[in-house]
Amino acid sequence: MSATPGTRLRHSLISRLDQARDRTDGIFRLIRPEAYYDRPIPERHRIIFYLGHLEAFDWNLLSARALGLNPFHPTFDKLFAFGIDPVEGGLPADQPKDWPAVEEVRAYNRRVRSDLDRAIEKSSLGTKSSTSGEAETLLHVAIEHRLMHAETFAYMLHQLPVVRKNAPAALEYSTPGPPVEPGMVDIPEGEVALGLDRNADESFGWDNEFESHQATVPAFSIDRYSVSNGDFLKFMEGGGYKDAGLWTGESWSWVNEKGIRHPAFWVWAGHQWHQRTMFGEVPLPLAWPVYVSYAEAAAYARWAGKSIPSEAEWHRAAYGTPEGPERPFPWGEQAPSWGRGNFDFRQWDPAPVNAHPGGASAFGVMDLVGNGWEWTSSVFAPFPGFRTFPFYPGYSANFFDGKHYVIKGGSALTAACILRRSFRNWFQAHYPYVYATFRCVAR
Repeated sequence: MSATPGTRLRHSLISRLDQARDRTDGIFRLIRPEAYYDRPIPERHRIIFYLGHLEAFDWNLLSARALGLNPFHPTFDKLFAFGIDPVEGGLPADQPKDWPAVEEVRAYNRRVRSDLDRAIEKSSLGTKSSTSGEAETLLHVAIEHRLMHAETFAYMLHQLPVVRKNAPAALEYSTPGPPVEPGMVDIPEGEVALGLDRNADESFGWDNEFESHQATVPAFSIDRYSVSNGDFLKFMEGGGYKDAGLWTGESWSWVNEKGIRHPAFWVWAGHQWHQRTMFGEVPLPLAWPVYVSYAEAAAYARWAGKSIPSEAEWHRAAYGTPEGPERPFPWGEQAPSWGRGNFDFRQWDPAPVNAHPGGASAFGVMDLVGNGWEWTSSVFAPFPGFRTFPFYPGYSANFFDGKHYVIKGGSALTAACILRRSFRNWFQAHYPYVYATFRCVAR
């Protein structure tokens, strides 16, 4: 007897959860034992927090609400529940002694997985016949939350000294292609459909992806490629970090108070710039996308006499077509695959901005998905008709504070399922550690 659609859906989601666990387990294996209490990024928790956070999140999400399980370690459930994103410049002051031992956390993780897996197996969670209308959504949330943290954790480890990591035996980097020929692409005026339709769309989306709505985007021109290290080096050599006129007042204060003089992924090595890769340093690859904060991207755009695209403009360039209908992906209908871009954990580091011509949009704009999230000038805010998830009310709403900017696209460490057209990511303007690049527009 063939499996029912509900059973197939259940097995698919459980299989995806297992795969996501394998992904994060693999990243944790990169950490040397002595590094678990390090804090690679000053604004973030120590590594030990993230070891416990993923399982605590799954437990807090699923145990009582969906599976009727009672807590077995409420202290850890609370300790590892939430990350931090300080917006007023304050940094965490905890010490290694304030955290439990690594083996205590691992034992908690094993118990969480064991209890959840047994309960899921006995329940109808993840099937269309589930008594809870949220059931399928809850599993999607658990899966994508874990995969998003795989990327978050990866960019944290990028800042961890190489001697604190277990490097793979062999490392490969994308080889340079033909020289990058900069230029801009004209995008005609057109309509965009932002977000997901809650009543019509059967795919999963986070609360900030709803509700679908139309917007008219006037004609503009956009860089064919994202800004490369070579492009940004000209900005630096032209005194970009020393010219107050290129920065907002708040960003100029940040540059001077923090001593920002170059991208966070760059390292001066004696006589030339190098790029910090996940497992070492290489002479600055001029054709790789530059990874910078929004403040740095906006300063470069002013220096170049251009602007950062809005979310709607970026969407139009990525998914629009000259004929009118939008595509699910820049290249068309096909699911993300190798050759379309640098994404889904295929490699640890960037590729040249012109390395994936098969990922071009209908207008000929390159590398819009993968190889680096792209900053937009749109402040992260709710779409019309926004409703919080009842089981996770603070996921988006806590960040509608006017201090975070929407980024779109994806990086080398973004899972394929998160590359959907409607997905929105966001970060503060002065946060330089994420795999985020940008391109400019002229209006």
